[in-house]
Amino acid sequence: MSRKPMARPGGRSARVQASVHTAVREILSEQGRDAVTVPLVARRAGVTPSTIYRRWGDLQELLSDVAVERLRPDTAPENHGDLLSDLTAWAEQFLDEMSSPSGRAYIRDALLGDRDGGNAGQCSAYAAEQIDVILARAIGREERTPDVETAMDRVVAPMMYRILFRPAGLDAAYARRLVTELLDAGENTSE
Repeated sequence: MSRKPMARPGGRSARVQASVHTAVREILSEQGRDAVTVPLVARRAGVTPSTIYRRWGDLQELLSDVAVERLRPDTAPENHGDLLSDLTAWAEQFLDEMSSPSGRAYIRDALLGDRDGGNAGQCSAYAAEQIDVILARAIGREERTPDVETAMDRVVAPMMYRILFRPAGLDAAYARRLVTELLDAGENTSE
């Protein structure tokens, strides 16, 4: 059973989670992935190693939790005025961020410490929420749109597969092609 921290807004729990996450990110940045240990994180965060083990179970679950938080989008997708432009810009940015060395490392860590599949589901939900914002704006402009699941299947899923298993040759043109094919297909559209 996965031990995920139950952070409440404010309070000690949130402070501990924030300080531990910050410590992990700093160590990753300064020393690299191989240097991260529970005792080092605990010392940097000002907590005991037992606090980390109690809350996260092991180092991999901690790294997974940090990765999921880092993969959360900071802002809503930009509005470029039409569905093709909005979805293309988002897909290009998503591909660029996720296929970068740090993005791939976060994906790997998110999945490796994901014993129950919750982290993968959360990461997928982040992408679906972003696409939903884009599609809702397009519907508001009375554009024809695919549904969220079709966009996930035709744009996000192929990019993630390529990022994880066939990263060579990934570029903005690939993201643009996926979006164009999705919108040209016109399947599962609403008005």
